[in-house]
Amino acid sequence: MAKPKTVFICSECGYNSSKWSGCCPECGEWNSMNEQVSDISPAFKITTKSLTALSIGEISVNDEIRFKTGMTEFDRVLGGGIVQGSLILLSGDPGIGKSTILLQVCEYLGNTLQILYISGEESAKQIKLRAVRLGVKSDNLTVMCETDVRAIINYIENTKPQLVIVDSIQTMNVSDISSTSGSVAQVRESTNLFMHCAKNFNISTVIIGHVNKDGNIAGPKVLEHIVDCVLYFEGERHLSYRILRAVKNRYGSTNEIGVFEMADKGLCEVPNPSLMLISGKPKDTAGTCIACIMEGSRPILAEVQGLVAPTGYGNGRRMSNGFDYNRMSMLIAVMEKRAGYFFGNSDAYVNVIGGLKLDEPATDLPVSLALISSLKDKPIIDSTIAFGEIGLGGEIRAISFCEQRIKEADRLGFKKCIVPRHNLKNLREMIKSDIEIIGVSSINEAFNACTN
Repeated sequence: MAKPKTVFICSECGYNSSKWSGCCPECGEWNSMNEQVSDISPAFKITTKSLTALSIGEISVNDEIRFKTGMTEFDRVLGGGIVQGSLILLSGDPGIGKSTILLQVCEYLGNTLQILYISGEESAKQIKLRAVRLGVKSDNLTVMCETDVRAIINYIENTKPQLVIVDSIQTMNVSDISSTSGSVAQVRESTNLFMHCAKNFNISTVIIGHVNKDGNIAGPKVLEHIVDCVLYFEGERHLSYRILRAVKNRYGSTNEIGVFEMADKGLCEVPNPSLMLISGKPKDTAGTCIACIMEGSRPILAEVQGLVAPTGYGNGRRMSNGFDYNRMSMLIAVMEKRAGYFFGNSDAYVNVIGGLKLDEPATDLPVSLALISSLKDKPIIDSTIAFGEIGLGGEIRAISFCEQRIKEADRLGFKKCIVPRHNLKNLREMIKSDIEIIGVSSINEAFNACTN
């Protein structure tokens, strides 16, 4: 059999070369030459196939099979469970709990499925020690420590497991490619082989992917296009809470999140993340306000803290954690210009408790109220929640899902809710509770309503 030929192709302009170079000779782009394997034969072969096409009405979707993972939060993010024959990519920072959650899932799915756990990073003894700690002892779980993708595919074709877990894709290698494991070519071709295996034999496959220093999935961007579902496991290393988020899902919504807590015996589900995130809120303290964000169909309450202190420099310092810095600077400018609150000689800090990231316009109002509360040293009433978007004119604009946010606040015992005035006329009469709903149209009006 002839040895495959290796070529290097620029990812920017498509220039081909038989040798690698740091800079593309054609377009001048650096680090864009990627290794690829091409056929050694120069002949251009044309093959003809008998193709058929189906009418959209003839295609049936009733035979879709989903496997429940035993974790309600995990199933919520996946859209109801792992779809048979799907390819899922799970990514996250080192030590965040990727291998842990998949091993816990194996204990539940092992009651009905044959599972193959492929590890290229750990030995079988290390996996066993972690399984003992997590209480995983299913007889249907088999472990393989191997990195040769073609050998793994041959084993899968012979044994036909129903679920395959690859830990991790950066350690896998295809012997036809001369580059080392983790390179762009190795990651792309390895994922392609696992994808074809999953689709051809209808085997559900979960692969773990590393992240780079920027927090993105390491490897080519095409990796995310190949798979059916991309999951991110997020959280701070020094905090026990983890958030599972879907950024791509061909079988469900990409707006749902799952919340977990890292304990001694693995990851535990947090069915009520709102209560967790606002627990420990200081009472009668200036600079705190409760916000509500929508993660898919789930409203989640979060505590926003603001701190305004005299600056020791010529210009005030601005810092934010969990909230966009540019958005914070814009809100401060609006409060100074439109509402008369001066922050020029003060440092301003914003912090979101629990490691959440507030990235929707409805959080403008609680962030602004927390900063004003700290500036005036006047606490916001503890049982008050606020949400609304702030425009450059200082007006409070209408937001979406207002009704769901109010119901969640009422369920957790809040007594006063500050909402945009334009949302009052759209609220349905079905909201019947003891919570006081106050519509506001300006920042000053909102601050007066939540402090009196």
